[in-house]
Amino acid sequence: MPRASRGFTLVELVLVIVIMAALAVFALPQVLDTTLWRLRAFGDELQSRHQALQRLALQQRRPIVATFTGTGVSWAYAAGGELGSLPCPAAESPCIAEGGSRSVTFNSANSGATATGSGTDLTVTVAAGSYSQAYRVVADTGLIHPLP
Repeated sequence: MPRASRGFTLVELVLVIVIMAALAVFALPQVLDTTLWRLRAFGDELQSRHQALQRLALQQRRPIVATFTGTGVSWAYAAGGELGSLPCPAAESPCIAEGGSRSVTFNSANSGATATGSGTDLTVTVAAGSYSQAYRVVADTGLIHPLP
């Protein structure tokens, strides 16, 4: 009758070490790099707040201005009064690729329409490092959606 094994063989131990080394070299940097996740969360929050404040402008029948800068987005009533802001994630600031300040006015002139500062669709690119996702704010409707 063979003796019961009381541990691991040398081959099993070496195999586990090789697998762990491969995971450490290839998989771990991808898991620990949270830049992608933070920027994706920023883009999702941008879309969510943008649409919520567009609805608020129509409900309250007051124009609301969204201002995009390289370090984030802020919303305020056109007549004054801050509604909130969404700064870039701390480790990825600036996170909006387009330079300068650009704006979108919801319920412009209390007409229900949306007006962009340029009069055309506004592209907002959330980018840092190897991550880049563009969003388009449609000039006529004010809707925001990610570009493919």
